[in-house]
Amino acid sequence: MTGELLTNTRPEQDKGSLLFVVGISAVASLGGLLFGYDTSVISGAIGSLRTRFVLDGTMTGWAASCALAGCMIGVALAGPASDRLGRRKVLLGAAVFFLVSALGTALPRNITEFVIFRMLGGVGVGAASMVSPLYIAEVSPPQFRGRMVSLNQLAIVSGILLAYFVNYFIAGAGDEAWNVALGWRWMFGAEALPAVLLLVLLFFVPESPRWLVKEGRREQAGAILRRAAGSALAHSEMQRIEAALGQGKAKIAELLRPGMRTVLAIGIVLAVLQQVSGINVIMYYAPEIFKQVGSAADVAMLQTVAVGSVNMIFTFVAIWAVDRLGRRPLMILGATGMALAQAGIGISAFTGASPWLLVAFVLGFIACFASSMGPVVWVVLSEIFPTRIRGRAMGLATISLWGANLVVSQTFPMLNENPWLVKVFNHSFPFWVYGALCVVTVAFVMRLIPETRGKPLEEIEKLWHVEPQRDEYPAG
Repeated sequence: MTGELLTNTRPEQDKGSLLFVVGISAVASLGGLLFGYDTSVISGAIGSLRTRFVLDGTMTGWAASCALAGCMIGVALAGPASDRLGRRKVLLGAAVFFLVSALGTALPRNITEFVIFRMLGGVGVGAASMVSPLYIAEVSPPQFRGRMVSLNQLAIVSGILLAYFVNYFIAGAGDEAWNVALGWRWMFGAEALPAVLLLVLLFFVPESPRWLVKEGRREQAGAILRRAAGSALAHSEMQRIEAALGQGKAKIAELLRPGMRTVLAIGIVLAVLQQVSGINVIMYYAPEIFKQVGSAADVAMLQTVAVGSVNMIFTFVAIWAVDRLGRRPLMILGATGMALAQAGIGISAFTGASPWLLVAFVLGFIACFASSMGPVVWVVLSEIFPTRIRGRAMGLATISLWGANLVVSQTFPMLNENPWLVKVFNHSFPFWVYGALCVVTVAFVMRLIPETRGKPLEEIEKLWHVEPQRDEYPAG
């Protein structure tokens, strides 16, 4: 029984079912869990991989970041595919890529095979990173949309924490020689279990009602909207969707119209700023960073579990606050805290302070990111683009996000191990750069990001409809 058949067999309801919305959002969020696991499992494996395949700094960076090149491919394919085939089918495809990658990265004979299968997993991550929040935003009533999309971020951080726990327990199952030979293979192979779960559960969720309306399947869309939001709200939502879609068939060229190119530029820059904060340097290299300042290997793994735990705890703060305080205040406060924490990390590395002081600043950075820029950027990206071109526009923004992640993840080992920089800055230089970019983020959000809390998607779309001779942004 498919998700569409399931929704058509349910009676119309005067009141929406929050349980239904949470259920289908949770299934879509499994894509986020796999996103988090796939991108973070490398943190526990990178040291063993480096020894097993004799990698230098550049190749170490490539082994960690090659999945991000796959992410960019996945997003590039997922954007038009989600507009043409639907959001659910793209998530099904992502689940297949996750499964193939989990098995392939567990069994490579050389670094080339590892990179190929890691990139295939990246294709799945890229597709899920775009389509999961997009799908959730399109099935959620306006008053719950921020919290529902934040579920995806909660799933991402749950996947990250799961990867850290799996890494910790697998690494502790044998000595260093065993980990170099076999341990890292089990770390990657464990991803197959949640991949199979996502693949199965996706057959029981409906398609996005907004995509169904775009395809002329109004009756099916109405049934889903009524079940999610209730009859009255479903009727008004349907009217807004049809009014937005009635303006004509979407074209890529529309992204370059006045107003539209403004929102596209804002989305791209916001996505890039999320990544150049240095978040994934912590997520991918935390054990190596902690070992670099004196932590033993087992202690570094345990400290990394603390990073994942703080990440999850403060994501709940964002879920609670995003529909109460709004998007802008969370991002401004969070990015300010991130800037201060990165400065502290840099000072700790420069002065050779206690490893636990550096860990404290790292945890502070993670807390600020998880309660603000982590989930809220995905919420904003899922909201600000017009319905008819949302898939393609969000695809371009997400490609930019993964491109920035690729650059940061590839260059960190190179900067961190550069002899001249180490001599002058003692491993602190990258963190001061990331802190400065967090300051840029604060200014950007204050100046250019509108508040979207509680607004229907079609009302947000109207913010960007400006006169042709003007190319302005809403002051927010």
